[in-house]
Amino acid sequence: MNRKFRTALHTWLPALALPALLAFGSDAMASTLNQNVSWTIDRAGTTSKYRVVAYGDSIYAGYNGSISNAAKYSAPTVDAEYLSALWNADIESVRRTKSGAIASDVYQNKIVAEKSYMQASSTRVVTFEMCGNDGLQARTSFKGQTGTCDYTVLTTAENNCKANVAAAMDYINANAYAGVKLKVVSNLHYPGYAADNTQSSCKDATTGATVKMQDKFLPVLARMNFMMCDTARQKGFQCADNFAQYMGADYDSNGDGQIDSDALRYVNGESQASYVTRITSTLRSTIRDANTHFVSASSSYDYIQSDDTHPTYNGSTVSAGLFSSTTGTGAPRYTTFTGGKNPIWNQYGHERMGWAVSTFNPATP
Repeated sequence: MNRKFRTALHTWLPALALPALLAFGSDAMASTLNQNVSWTIDRAGTTSKYRVVAYGDSIYAGYNGSISNAAKYSAPTVDAEYLSALWNADIESVRRTKSGAIASDVYQNKIVAEKSYMQASSTRVVTFEMCGNDGLQARTSFKGQTGTCDYTVLTTAENNCKANVAAAMDYINANAYAGVKLKVVSNLHYPGYAADNTQSSCKDATTGATVKMQDKFLPVLARMNFMMCDTARQKGFQCADNFAQYMGADYDSNGDGQIDSDALRYVNGESQASYVTRITSTLRSTIRDANTHFVSASSSYDYIQSDDTHPTYNGSTVSAGLFSSTTGTGAPRYTTFTGGKNPIWNQYGHERMGWAVSTFNPATP
């Protein structure tokens, strides 16, 4: 069945547009919000308990527009449910996140400052995501330009992402509990892809013409995503390719013999030039806005909330933000997974992201 296409704001805003007075902590940036949750999947008849630690911004937080709560089943907790069934164990999903945070903020004030969470002896999986707000803020800045286009805001976001992703992986490698079995980075989907199919207000210095913003932003995002996955390959991490999972259909739309979401995925060891050409040219026609993620030629689901940025989710919310964080326990929604997938694995953004992380889960803890 089709989920109703939501009307998007069609503005690439920072991941959390809170007033500065709602920034928290002495070193917090304006318009950021700590959203921390610890939720345990309590599987019946089990005695062992292991931990998944997730660091990131509003994406892993399960941000839903509220300053006081977030999705219970954001991607890291979805992965915990898969692990619980695979290992026949209780799994604690620890989310240490800051909505609105740029990559350096996630690295310094979450991964480094809160390293103790991944140092617990129960930890078996560490995952992180970052850079979305670097891109969002750069895009907002570029969209506001008039006169001659200044592309340095996009270059700066790309360089900052690269530096902090590498630093995060090095720090996790050096500080996570020695018994950790899996480390995963999640790369970026492209929120507002359809909305960016319009011309800029500024003009290119060489041509004197405005530029299509989608054409300018997509190569930057492709290079950032390639960097995340290729750096992961070099540093002992896995890469959950959310761009491919969100932006490509789950059927072969162009008749090339490959399911679109598979064809768009990063190929381990490929060159940056090969990946960027594939995304921005060869398979460009298969990229679709994630507000309508097609699971077949006639059926689609909405992966993006009405803010045109954050993933949709299944189930209830938990306190996480202005007033409190949550530590809680609950039975799994699903106890068995046919083919390694729950029944709604491709119906919501967070379900898809959590499943993507789960494909790397080791067979034993």
